[in-house]
Amino acid sequence: MSRTNFDQLLQAGCHFGHLRRKWNPAMAPYIFMERNGIHIIDLHKTVAKIDEAAEALKQIAKSGKKILFVATKKQAKEIVAEKAASVNMPYVIERWPGGMLTNFPTIRKAVKKMANIDRLMEDGTYSNLSKRELLQVTRQRAKLEKNLGSISDLTRLPSALFVVDVMKEHIAIKEANRLGIPVFAIVDTNSDPKPIDFVIPANDDAKDSVETILSACCTAIAEGLEERKAEKADEKAAAEQSEEAKPRRARKAARKDAEPATEEPVAPAAEEAPAAEEAPATEE
Repeated sequence: MSRTNFDQLLQAGCHFGHLRRKWNPAMAPYIFMERNGIHIIDLHKTVAKIDEAAEALKQIAKSGKKILFVATKKQAKEIVAEKAASVNMPYVIERWPGGMLTNFPTIRKAVKKMANIDRLMEDGTYSNLSKRELLQVTRQRAKLEKNLGSISDLTRLPSALFVVDVMKEHIAIKEANRLGIPVFAIVDTNSDPKPIDFVIPANDDAKDSVETILSACCTAIAEGLEERKAEKADEKAAAEQSEEAKPRRARKAARKDAEPATEEPVAPAAEEAPAAEEAPATEE
């Protein structure tokens, strides 16, 4: 079953590409036609590509790995933040911190610094600071929160990147390519699809277009997370059953060991012996 359909994407305006003079020839396979100097994207291909990407994202989520969502363009920020948060995935909607993937330990230090400020504020260490110093600390904390708050739970490199605008987020894509992290992206007709592992050809400017595609992908991620939860619950139940069965098996084994010692059925052999002795007496 498809996660989206042609009419749904058409209604969201996913088919509108860029002006013909701005196009990237590498996007030719995904272009259906040209109308009034604007390229129209083939939505049948978009439907297939959304399904393909959604299935891959579902498997990543099912294996317990993280997908980092990246969208720093104004019209996509809120949608990405909302959708990524709904499936408990990290996201970047402010400026992309250069070296976030290639220099991940440094980014982690900044996140730890933020946690450290919180701890010191809670235990009263900052209570004897002057107003000016406290204001500086608060500002620093707010800046860190704005840029890195949404990735504070990301303790290791993400297993995939989901990008909304390929041209705007080219630094993030380059870093992911260098580290071999698969990239999922909504790719418009003016962008180069070559560095993208899972291309979703669609309009990356319209809010409705971005929301429709993200909804389909995040639903798949949520399914993956649910399946993982169910598998873990089954494993836990199986482990508990085997633990319960252990004492039962031990008791059975103990009974088996005890049985021969108590019974000692040697009587039949003793009965046969006199019968064998009587036989010659009667013959005489």
